[in-house]
Amino acid sequence: MQTAHRTDAGLIRLINEDRAAVRDEFNGFTLAIVADGMGGHQAGEIASQMAIELVETEMRSVLTADMNVEQRKDTVRGAISVANDRVFEIASKQARYQGMGTTVVAALATSTDLVIGHIGDSRAYLVSDGSIRQLTEDHSLVNELIKSGQITQEEASFHPLRNVVTRALGTDKQVDVDVVHTEWRTGDVLLLCSDGLSGLVGEAELYSVITDSRDLHGKVDRLVERALEEGGGDNITVVLLANDKLGGADVTTDPGRRDDA
Repeated sequence: MQTAHRTDAGLIRLINEDRAAVRDEFNGFTLAIVADGMGGHQAGEIASQMAIELVETEMRSVLTADMNVEQRKDTVRGAISVANDRVFEIASKQARYQGMGTTVVAALATSTDLVIGHIGDSRAYLVSDGSIRQLTEDHSLVNELIKSGQITQEEASFHPLRNVVTRALGTDKQVDVDVVHTEWRTGDVLLLCSDGLSGLVGEAELYSVITDSRDLHGKVDRLVERALEEGGGDNITVVLLANDKLGGADVTTDPGRRDDA
């Protein structure tokens, strides 16, 4: 499996509250996580970093290579719930972190299938069979308005409350974690991203970049560049996992700075 990821502060925000991690050879799996923090006084970056570390630590302690699908789903759900408990505890006890939270989308991959858990509006997409499919459902106000028929998908892109999430890690004592399972095959590509990418770059263009001739690192860079070209109004984080030999070394960028596109 080939992996590449990058996070970028964008063109407007001074602090990057996004975090990402990719772990190969993770108890027999590949683990990828994206978290998009929220909260003032640097609390957002604290929440997202904590979420990444806690999910990884909890999963490493319980995950075994012989687990079936349901056991893996329970493991992903449980790890995200543990992270929620800890972030909520710190936010409740320390005034400077009050109200902090983060989205999270975590993928546990084998060569044949994916288990994905998420809270918030960071997304997972699967590129397969000549199409791109969103695997996660946004926990956001605009998504609720779309489902109720109050606004259209096009209107959601410009809605003044489009950044409001209805569910986040660490903001409530208990939180529901959505977990999905899907198969994938050689040649498929998984995209995890924060809304700094998905809010600015449409699915058709995501698909076009992911299936072009660049290596995996180049695809990640191009996706970030496109979000920057569209204004870069939010932090941008992109993770790609390729279930084939496309190439592209594991890539990490400093989350505290913006790389020039």
